[in-house]
Amino acid sequence: MTAADADEEVAADLAERVRDGELRLYELEDHTDADTAAMARRLLLERETDADLSTVGDYSFDASEASGTNIENMTGAVQVPVGVVGPVRLDGEAAADEHYLPLATTEGALLASVNRGCATIRESGGATARVLKSKMTRAPVFRVEDVAAASEVVSWVRANEDRIREAAESTTSHGELVELTPYVVGDNVFLRFGYDSKDAMGMNMATIATQEACELVDAETPASLVALSGNLCTDKKPAAINAVEGRGRTVSADVEISAETVESVLKTTPAAIAEVNTRKNHVGSAKAGSLGFNAQAANVVAAAFLATGQDPAQVVEGSNVITTADVRVDEAGNRSLYASVTLASLELGTVGGGTKLPTQAEGLDVVGVRGGGDPAGTNADALAEVVAVATLAGELSLLGALAASHLASAHEQLGR
Repeated sequence: MTAADADEEVAADLAERVRDGELRLYELEDHTDADTAAMARRLLLERETDADLSTVGDYSFDASEASGTNIENMTGAVQVPVGVVGPVRLDGEAAADEHYLPLATTEGALLASVNRGCATIRESGGATARVLKSKMTRAPVFRVEDVAAASEVVSWVRANEDRIREAAESTTSHGELVELTPYVVGDNVFLRFGYDSKDAMGMNMATIATQEACELVDAETPASLVALSGNLCTDKKPAAINAVEGRGRTVSADVEISAETVESVLKTTPAAIAEVNTRKNHVGSAKAGSLGFNAQAANVVAAAFLATGQDPAQVVEGSNVITTADVRVDEAGNRSLYASVTLASLELGTVGGGTKLPTQAEGLDVVGVRGGGDPAGTNADALAEVVAVATLAGELSLLGALAASHLASAHEQLGR
């Protein structure tokens, strides 16, 4: 009997024990290795649903790298096509020169669109990008007796920020508490903690550190902790506070493009793009009550997140983007297009989470930012700057297509 046959026999036995109620799905790794446990779950599902899971089971990494840390009840892996955009030149504080960016998506026109924007930026000598703010937030909610007690808690918090900071930072060797803001709503007190999480996205670090700080607040004030997350953080939900105050990294990118380049690459004019941006991204978004004033920022952010191991649910915050486009005229009367994007709450990292999985780590290698930076935080800053420039490229291309009335034909040609 070959080793593969032996593994399949073990998997079949485990699948039968689950069907008989002797074991539960999540207990299989206690009886075998992670790959065989995944095989047992596939066999069970195939018998129960008549599905063929041979493709899901054809993955290239050791299941032990993901099982328990990135996924529970693992059955296999879903493959999303990955392409690359660039190179695009950028002038950032953490990222410089030319960079490629891998994007994982099933949307046929996306990479072609972003690459056209990258070509526009290249023709213009490159884009500028800067991380303006970095803080991962967690906001617990406390119960108090009344507004007077709430005021007492807020006063204590403001007078004891050093003690709170010491408690929070005692749980981490890298994270720093950089902001603490109280909010009162009747008999509710929210404390919005903001951490510099360096190269990690930082959600787990922020949660653990905040728990330690909350125990101090709970012990020293009339407040009683109700929930470690009170939704004022705000994680994975549309929220104006993230669009205004930021969460994760707040990053901007801009470029100035000559009228000749706009006409030769985007097939339109600076004035036409500026008008589309104003009427679509600003007026249309305002009328819709949108928190994002952009054309397709989430497209690029989601594809970059999938390719580099970020939490895809945080694309919600990643779509908090404002795109600007204005016509500029120099002293000689030459016209150009100034365009920018500001991503208020881009939550990403280069260590931890899904970044350690093999295909995602390869994606980070393409950008040149795998692992911790020196100094700490610079790799995640660099990734944020590259994603921002790619987002700018996507905005330029789509606005150009709309201004030139090319959107429908482009999607027809590219299979969407």
